[in-house]
Amino acid sequence: MKEVLEEKLKKEFSESSFEFTEQFGELTIKFDKSLIVPVCKLLKQDEALAFILCEDITAVDWATRTNRFTVVYHIFSMKHSFRLCLKADVDNADNKIDSVSFIWKAANWPEREVFDMYGISFNNHPDLRRMYMPEDFEHHPLRKEFPLMGIPGSVSLPKK
Repeated sequence: MKEVLEEKLKKEFSESSFEFTEQFGELTIKFDKSLIVPVCKLLKQDEALAFILCEDITAVDWATRTNRFTVVYHIFSMKHSFRLCLKADVDNADNKIDSVSFIWKAANWPEREVFDMYGISFNNHPDLRRMYMPEDFEHHPLRKEFPLMGIPGSVSLPKK
């Protein structure tokens, strides 16, 4: 499957670079965030690939890197019983990436969760609002700078 993916991506996006790595039996492809929508469309719509399921979307906060965040997509081809991981870096200054929720409806909630927990915005998302934190909450709990014990004074613990 790796060879087919490499061939199709290089043919369709000849000007772009893709980084392929394989670890623990799972293939990962890393590429520029500007390609997320066309790459995902190709992976889903190409009958030879048929990645019709978006299992999850999450992010990694690297804290000190120039491209501070990596958005991670886990997709699955039922036709080939093959799981694929996609990664795209997002910098802190412009922490936005295009939404893939119109490609896979199952991407809607995970994108909202990443927005809520990391503060990464998804362009053209149909309903990008917080899921767990109140709308007026200024912080993103899974960012590295978030205090381990939470925001002082935001939660009062019961007295014994």
